[in-house]
Amino acid sequence: MRNLRVGQGFDVHPLVEGRDLIVGGVKVPFEKGLAGHSDGDVLLHAIMDALLGAAGLPDIGQQFPPSDDKYKDADSAKLLKTVVQLVKEEGFADIINIDATIMAEKPRFSSHIPSMRSRIAEIVEIEPSRISIKATTTERLGFVGREEGIAASAVCLVASDG
Repeated sequence: MRNLRVGQGFDVHPLVEGRDLIVGGVKVPFEKGLAGHSDGDVLLHAIMDALLGAAGLPDIGQQFPPSDDKYKDADSAKLLKTVVQLVKEEGFADIINIDATIMAEKPRFSSHIPSMRSRIAEIVEIEPSRISIKATTTERLGFVGREEGIAASAVCLVASDG
């Protein structure tokens, strides 16, 4: 009998001058980037926490502590690859699907979603058809609406054969 587990993740980072905007493992042209100890990729961070949660593992803050300089400006795609390995080591060899949402007023992400899906599929080793990414605004409400930051949420389903 297959053991199925759902995980959910959420992340937010402020927008700042002088950094590239990396979301979903893709560089998105924009005048600001996301502040963070790593590259600040909110989408990959939300996906990592969803996968870790599904496997019953500690969150990314514990896996890759911001107090550890080896993660300073780290490529979140490499961190996600590590998370996938940790999840597999817990016996969850099959990532069934990932469903994620990016929340931002600007920039518009719709034209970048196919590249994000392909990049994430490559990292987690599943078909792009098993990854859904949506982008929405917050109707100018809150810190996202004031264009102070970007948020992302994700859910995933993982399976083991035990």
